[in-house]
Amino acid sequence: MATKPPGKLFATNKRARRLYEILERFETGIELRGTEVKSIRAGQASLNEAYAHIQGREVYLVGCRIAPWAYGNIQTQDPDRPRRLLLHRREIDRLVGKLGRQGLTLVPLRLYAKGPYIKLEIALARGKKERDRREDLKAADADREIAKAMRNRGR
Repeated sequence: MATKPPGKLFATNKRARRLYEILERFETGIELRGTEVKSIRAGQASLNEAYAHIQGREVYLVGCRIAPWAYGNIQTQDPDRPRRLLLHRREIDRLVGKLGRQGLTLVPLRLYAKGPYIKLEIALARGKKERDRREDLKAADADREIAKAMRNRGR
């Protein structure tokens, strides 16, 4: 079950829970430049096509689009540039070890505020097979039917 973020939620990756089996979650900081924070707070961020990968001894978020701030100056950043994620060294080493297993990937789940900071929740995930997705849909349909029957039972 997903926990509620401590602050305002700016962006979510809705496809992640449908396409991946979430194994472990990590809260990371994200290195932002210039007016990117203002743009995120204005709701101009998207995690739809984003993923994280390890390059050298650092973790980067790739494919996250943060639109240029409307009132920005000439020094606005590239909206699709890779952004470094801020993790402790031992967390990165642990991720490197776990990503060595076949079929695991790092998927961003949500972007939110925690106090004055912008945080990103990433997850160590395994891709679901087509049959797993069908089973999830069947379970959701069964839960909906049960809830409907419970509501109608009191009438």
